[in-house]
Order: sequence, then structure tokens, then C-alpha cells
Amino acid sequence: MIALRLWTPWLLLLTFLTQSSPAVAHKASDSFIYLNSNVGELRIDVALRDLALLVPLDQNQDRQITGREVRSQRPVITRTVENGLELSAESGVCRLQGLDWGLSRHSDGRYAAARYRIACPDGDDPEQLQYSLLFDRDSLHRGLVEITSDAGSSRPLETFAVFLVEGVVHLLVGLDHILFLLVLVLPVSLMAQGTGNRTLKSRIVRLAGIVTAFTIAHSITLALAALNVMTLPIVWVETVIALSIAIAAVNVVCPVLGRKTWKLAFAFGLIHGFGFASVLGDLTSGVSDLALALAGFNLGVELGQLGLAGAGLSDFIPALAVAALPAGDRAVHAVGSGGHKPGMGG
Repeated sequence: MIALRLWTPWLLLLTFLTQSSPAVAHKASDSFIYLNSNVGELRIDVALRDLALLVPLDQNQDRQITGREVRSQRPVITRTVENGLELSAESGVCRLQGLDWGLSRHSDGRYAAARYRIACPDGDDPEQLQYSLLFDRDSLHRGLVEITSDAGSSRPLETFAVFLVEGVVHLLVGLDHILFLLVLVLPVSLMAQGTGNRTLKSRIVRLAGIVTAFTIAHSITLALAALNVMTLPIVWVETVIALSIAIAAVNVVCPVLGRKTWKLAFAFGLIHGFGFASVLGDLTSGVSDLALALAGFNLGVELGQLGLAGAGLSDFIPALAVAALPAGDRAVHAVGSGGHKPGMGG
């Protein structure tokens, strides 16, 4: 279960993930929660493919979920979603009063969308949101929350700061990106054994080259996709991202690329950029200053990468010390590898 304190005084986008899991395709299981404290309303969008894990939507077992099947299960869907969502104020638990219900579309398909009026005891504003839907079925499920508490448009600095934080968070919970970078930089440590002439400086240079190539590549395609210059089908993007992790893992076992690993980082980084864009697109609906949002998100991703690279370097230092010892003196060297929201329709 996720508990979120609702103290932020302006638009906030927060991505959260409860648990780690093995590598999967990029577009994780996402629900979207839009909380507008100005009018005391909340809307939640849940993917039909996720609801199918909790509610028997495909009643005729034809592997297709129709609008009629969804509407026939509306009472069960509503009860299921409401059981996984709770808002509370200092005075007690808030009630959710249904306003309307329908279907919406996000980058990865159709969602059930429900809008509620929030009624807290004593007319208080909600202070905490608890969301527990689907976490027991899908450890990669996430809730994307947008909180609006100012009827006016956000100031540019606020927009930039919000998306900078979102970029950092998305990178850190994006297991596919983390795994891809991890398996790319592992050969930098593995290939150093038996080559004592490789210094810490040379390894930092190689690591920087890999991360920089990945950064430049995904920045290009993230911008192209976010600005609607070029887009790719999300299913195709997810498949290639999963393939990139597998190929990078093979390069750990058989490091045939040597110093040219940066080329692999750049090539697949182009695809990872489209993966980043699939999430950014769902978060920027209605944001007036898209360029600022894009810049903040991209910088946030880079800050997250720098943090990971720094953590990686701290782990590489003991390996460097071991690699510098004569072979007879080495004891153990273990490496592990393993705004406007989408419209609601009936």
C-alpha cells in the first residue's frame, strides 16, 4: 500500500513503485490519479488489462475486452477501485461521491475512468491519499498522481522543478533502464582483471563514454516523441527495450564490443528515449509549457543516471583494488549479473 501526504501547494507529479522485480518491458502497469483540491474532485484511470486481473471482464473468453463487457461489470469495477483508494483528513476518512464514469485512452490502451467528489468530515481538505490497488497481483504496478491546488497556471519554475523531480523518480523506478545501464558497465569491471595497466581514470572515462552515449541518444528521441515529431508503437518499443537488456547481458558474458560498448548504449538509447516519452506524454496532458516540462524531465533523468553512475563507481573501487593485486593474493571477486486529461467516453 502507498500512502501519500498531500502537502504540496502546486501541481505535483509523483511516481511511486512498491517493489523490485525481474526485467520486463518498459511501459509498466500504471494507474493515473488526478486530484484537484480547488473543486474537491478526484479522477482515477485504471487500465482495462489491469482490471482484468481483478474483475472477470472478458466474459466470453475471446481474449478481447469490449465496451459492453466493461459496462456490464461497472458495479464490480467501481467497488474494486474504491476499495483500493482512500483519502483522509485530520478529522477522519473522506467519502468519495461518484460523479461520472466511462472509458479513456492513454498511450498504452484503454482505461476505465471514474470521477468523484471528495467529501471530508467538517469540510476539511484531504491530507493523505492511500492507494493499494493491484500491488498484490503486480509488483511493478505504479500509481501516477497529479495534484492541482492552484486554479491558475503553474509558474515556469514550478513546472520545471516538478518535471525535474519526475525525471529522477522515473529513472530510479525504471528497472529496465537501470538493468540496461548496469549490464553495459559491468564489462568495464570484468575486463580489468589481468590488465593491471588499466587505471581508475581510464575506467571512469569508459564509464562516462557509455553513460554519455546513452544520454545523448535517449535525449534525441525523447524530444522527437514529446514534440510529436516522431513516434513509435509502444508495444514495439517495449519489445526492443526488453531485447536491449538481453543483448547487453550477453555482452557481459562475452564482451566482444570491448571499448565500443558505447555504440550499443547509443543504438539502444534511441529506443529507450521513446520509452521515456511514453510516460512523459501521459504526464504532460494540459501542460502549457511543454518545452520546460521536457527540459526538466530530461535533466531529472540525467541526474538520476549520474547518481547511479556515482554509486557504480563506489562499487568499482574495491574491484579495482582487487584487480591491482597479484593473482596469488586475490581472495574473492564476485560480480552479480543476473491539465487536460484524456477524455472519458461511454
